[in-house]
This record gives sequence, structure tokens and C-alpha cells, in this order.
Amino acid sequence: MIQEFRRARRRKASDVILVTDAMTDRVIGRVGNLSETGMLLIATEPLLDDALYQFSFQLPDGSEPVELGAHLLWLDDATLAGSTWAGFRFIATTPALVYRLHGWVNAPGSRYE
Repeated sequence: MIQEFRRARRRKASDVILVTDAMTDRVIGRVGNLSETGMLLIATEPLLDDALYQFSFQLPDGSEPVELGAHLLWLDDATLAGSTWAGFRFIATTPALVYRLHGWVNAPGSRYE
């Protein structure tokens, strides 16, 4: 049995969830997995180590777009050429957004990582 050691459960994104850098209005990648406290981004654009970002993305549930701040914690080469895995911690959220993300992560049919 695999045990989860993260503080917050993460849901694998089975649908493509494109992530936009709100400052440049450019799509910079897609969500690999998501929790109420952070995400794995599969980035297709260069990122700056230890930088702060403002992101926007649309969850597949059809609700309004998610907009939040995030701190880049780590980068690693992805298996897909031209892509990078990037770990982010969310820093600018509201209780309502945390509740919404928690609900999406824990919805029936979720695949956890």
C-alpha cells in the first residue's frame, strides 16, 4: 500500500487544464496535479527559479476561472521534450478558493497522486 506523506491530497488532472501567466496573458503549461495548497505544472515556457507568479486556469467543473499567486519551489526536466516539471506552492488564495480547490480534489472519481 502506498502512503501519502503530503499535507494536502493532490488530484491528477485527467483533463487538459491550461495555465495562463496572468501578467503576460500567455499559456505557460498545463496542470499535472493539483491540491488546495499547490500544483505540479508541466511547463512549456521558461520559468525563473524561486520566482512569484500570478496564474489563471479553468477547472473542468465549468466554474469561474481560478486566479491565484504561486511561488515556484522546484524545477526538473520532464520526460516530454521541451517541457519542464515545476512545483508551486499557492501563496495568494482566499478561504473560498481553498474550499473550492479542496472540493475539486476530493470529488468522486478523482485520481490521487
